[in-house]
Amino acid sequence: MGSASQDQDLPYWQVNVPPALRTAECPDFLRELSDKDRRIIGTPDSEYVIDSWDTVRRRVAENRLDLFQRVPSDLRRYRAFVWKLKREHGSVMNFILSERLGWEAPVVASGSRPFERDEDVKVLYNDWPYGIDKRIVHLVVWTKFALDEDPATGDLTDETRAAIDAYVQRTFAKIPPENVIWFRNWASLKSVMAVEHFHVMLFDPDPEVIKEVTNGDVPMCEREE
Repeated sequence: MGSASQDQDLPYWQVNVPPALRTAECPDFLRELSDKDRRIIGTPDSEYVIDSWDTVRRRVAENRLDLFQRVPSDLRRYRAFVWKLKREHGSVMNFILSERLGWEAPVVASGSRPFERDEDVKVLYNDWPYGIDKRIVHLVVWTKFALDEDPATGDLTDETRAAIDAYVQRTFAKIPPENVIWFRNWASLKSVMAVEHFHVMLFDPDPEVIKEVTNGDVPMCEREE
């Protein structure tokens, strides 16, 4: 039997863990998970299929954002990280505001219109990106202003979507447009509800462009290694 088959016979919290590091009891940070997260964490990394750029673009175009997942071992690390920071900072929002954005609550925009003032926007790496092609850079654009929704559909208004389109085209003008996509997660998929944000994915961009846009940011997943 291969290692993947052997892993499938293990409790979900022992999968992708070296035998010497496995625990008989489920760790606290993995106890209160959704069925979906238990299933993912209980899947051997060797069985996970990395998303290509074409797959990423198709999912965004079809609004199937729910299909994005992290590599099983990365999801395990992410859950451990979130469990730890909630105890140290009280909530994910507190951590994002104080440690990642440097903004104070309540968050108030300086400008009267979206994207009017540079200080109302901050671009950072997605700290724990999905299981996607390593050439894809996943960024999060955080805003101090609201991104207005159509109350009938829950989707962004045409005006807001046009404003985001213009911002993305302007900010990533050095990258071919076919290598740039953006999306805003459904409310049910957001990990941080209180601070407005949307996602940008870039295929094989110039590292210097990313360094400039993010002001040299380093994602938390790399700091935790």
